Amino acid sequence: MPAETDFPAPLPGSDYDTVRRILAFITHHWREQPTIEAIAEAAGATPTDVHHLFRRWCGLTPKAFLQAITLDHAKGLLASSASVLDAALEVGLSGPGRLHDLFVTHEAMSPGEWKLGGEGLKLSYGFHPSPFGEALIVVTDRGLAGLGWVSTSVDGGKVVGGRAEALADMMRRWPQAGYHYDPALTAPYAARIFDPKAWCAETPLRVVLIGTDFEVRVWETLLRIPVGRATTYGDVASHIGKPSAARAVGMAVGKNPISFVVPCHRVIGKSGALTGYHWGLTRKRAILGWEAGQTSAG
Repeated sequence: MPAETDFPAPLPGSDYDTVRRILAFITHHWREQPTIEAIAEAAGATPTDVHHLFRRWCGLTPKAFLQAITLDHAKGLLASSASVLDAALEVGLSGPGRLHDLFVTHEAMSPGEWKLGGEGLKLSYGFHPSPFGEALIVVTDRGLAGLGWVSTSVDGGKVVGGRAEALADMMRRWPQAGYHYDPALTAPYAARIFDPKAWCAETPLRVVLIGTDFEVRVWETLLRIPVGRATTYGDVASHIGKPSAARAVGMAVGKNPISFVVPCHRVIGKSGALTGYHWGLTRKRAILGWEAGQTSAG
């Protein structure tokens, strides 16, 4: 297992370093709809700096961003969640093609390969900057297999620590696979994934889903949720023909190895509550707010 010292020093701080501090404050005070002055004070910045930060980072004002991550907004996203998935099925989005705004095409690894814990599978990985902190990208010769995050205690979630902890979490999914540090190979994936201008049908992103049959069915359903929309665990369960399996669906969503691209962050509780996220609720709020900015810009 690599140690933290085996990796190059992390890149200097980004907008997200400040955004996550702001989100930590908003997480505890969003019901009060705090003013930009209160947000700025909590972040140790000026209101003007905070305003420009959000405009630069997600294209929204702080007020618009705050509204985008409130319960009322989430309830609005859910209002047509079932019909969103129905429409996706009706137009044939269950197979390769334009599954969502990243123009993802996918294939699933065979159950036999998964049961062997990835034995014989060669995985390359690298760490790269993203709008949501430093990302861990894992690829095979067939495409993207994993996307995780280097999380801090502010992010929360199940993987808090440095690069070594993020990698160890990913390696536990496929313990028998071979891992090779190759950031030059994974860098084009990071550039493609986090730049909305690169989301085009001419260069579809190839994704390899590695899990049980049930998990893969859940993850394929997540790919049908468009940017700026959301659905519930129950709706996902219904669409895979297991209406009573909402809890099992929740477990499969939590095991999704390809964060952001396979948008498990767009699954929320039926009340509109964001509920848990493997990489922390702070990051989940950040992604949903950032996506709201992309939607409004489009």
